[in-house]
Amino acid sequence: MGLLMNDGARTGLFFGATSGVITTIGLIVGLNSGTRSITAVLGGILVIAVADAMSDALGIHLAEEADPNTTHAHVWSATIATFITKFVFSISFAVPLLLLPLSTAVIASVAWGMLVITVLSYFLARSQDESPLAIVAEHLGIAGLVVILSHYIGVWVAATFG
Repeated sequence: MGLLMNDGARTGLFFGATSGVITTIGLIVGLNSGTRSITAVLGGILVIAVADAMSDALGIHLAEEADPNTTHAHVWSATIATFITKFVFSISFAVPLLLLPLSTAVIASVAWGMLVITVLSYFLARSQDESPLAIVAEHLGIAGLVVILSHYIGVWVAATFG
């Protein structure tokens, strides 16, 4: 619980987990719709887990440094928490792909992602004394939109260039 008391770590945790989930389920759904290839989907997850985690951590680092009221410790705790959280959540989506057939793994991945968004949204709403139902519904709606758009982008790419 001490980690969540640190404002920088809390920033990194919520940002990294949300970005890890949304980016990775969008990638999984889009690549699956466009290629039906476990190699492409798994490769995409691994790239997201490393490159996008580093990119997001640097983005948080620069954004936090741009705030003149932010301490050096806050900047680094947000940076490190963002990288670790994004990496762990992104890489967690490889597990269903390694254990299940591709189409089942995609469904399991979307379900896992929606569960994570639900839990994060619930705790965020509770910490701000807001209605968990409204916050969870809003965030699941956005995640659902990402899944739908990613699917159709994958279908379009396959039809246009496949």
